[in-house]
Amino acid sequence: MLKILFLTTAHQYDDDRILHHQAKELVSQGHKVKICSLSSNYLGEIEGVEIESQAILNESATGKLEYLRKICARFNPDRIICSEPLAVIAAWLATRKSKAITVYDVTEWYPSTRMVATYPTLLKPFHALRFFLIQLFAGAVSDRYIFGEPSKKFPLSYIFPFKKKILLPYYPMKRYITEKINVLRRDSITLAYTGTFSKEKGIEHFFNAASELRTRRSSLKLNILLVGSAKGKEGEAYFDFILKKYHWENIQILPPVRLESFTESLTEADVCFDLRPITFENDHCLPIKIFYYAAAGKPVIYSNLKATRNAVDVGKFGWLVNPEDSATIASHIESYLDSPNIYRKHALNARAAFQTKYNWDQIKASFTEFIVDSKN
Repeated sequence: MLKILFLTTAHQYDDDRILHHQAKELVSQGHKVKICSLSSNYLGEIEGVEIESQAILNESATGKLEYLRKICARFNPDRIICSEPLAVIAAWLATRKSKAITVYDVTEWYPSTRMVATYPTLLKPFHALRFFLIQLFAGAVSDRYIFGEPSKKFPLSYIFPFKKKILLPYYPMKRYITEKINVLRRDSITLAYTGTFSKEKGIEHFFNAASELRTRRSSLKLNILLVGSAKGKEGEAYFDFILKKYHWENIQILPPVRLESFTESLTEADVCFDLRPITFENDHCLPIKIFYYAAAGKPVIYSNLKATRNAVDVGKFGWLVNPEDSATIASHIESYLDSPNIYRKHALNARAAFQTKYNWDQIKASFTEFIVDSKN
């Protein structure tokens, strides 16, 4: 039995990937597992996983490092799985004299535009370089890497090619999936958007496409299902603007739901969307909910991002589009309405893709072996 510690600064203690997949899987194999997060307050145990979490994300870097080091010292882990550079550095500081192995689970793009957004324009390049160097240092002091998707291998996998590594996609566990393949009617359709209601995530593109469809099919009963929320005062103001601009009937808004209820909240959805803008960063970041939509048997319409094209065969259960081309998006929706057999084929293909390929059972053994293996 190994003692395995998860350290994360920006992720919640009940993160989908950390708690519900990785940590629970390791517990099921007989290991002692603990999660420490700096983004929320919780002290207790969830399905055998010990949790010690404090909401100190906004404290100084020194304070956060010291807190994480104390967690490491008390738990005395054999493996430390870290989700961010600061967590890696804390693990390195705490275990330089021990035999603990530090694993860096790289799921974010560093530096992201969000990380430098608050700095003055002239200083953005300096801070981008600073974050990049921190990322390189975290990569240097890590013993192993987990990459959530191929694009996240850059630059660490190329600068440190001899370090042990594994690709671990964001495939969902079957226990969290509620399957519901709908029978599409020609006179009614429900379009779904989930996540953050923001321009950066493409909600305006979603409504623009829905508006185009309404114009073309005035007799169609168009239902809109939104699951999520806006972030901050600026985000809330933007979302209020969108709702006033598209003041329609049959718009249902559900608050963010826990992983266990996510696909259940989508049972009435006929088609699920992600129409985020095609930027350099987005082009290299896979929108991971596509695996949950497929698992639930939902056809999708997604922005034509490089990361999505490389990771998922979307053409079998949906469409990749220019998110700004509302006319083409509306035409794809119309193809479902006019040919329900195409819709059903895509829905069945989505479910089959999950059952045969995009599910946690396909990758969990390789993950456990990678963590438990004592050879670097």
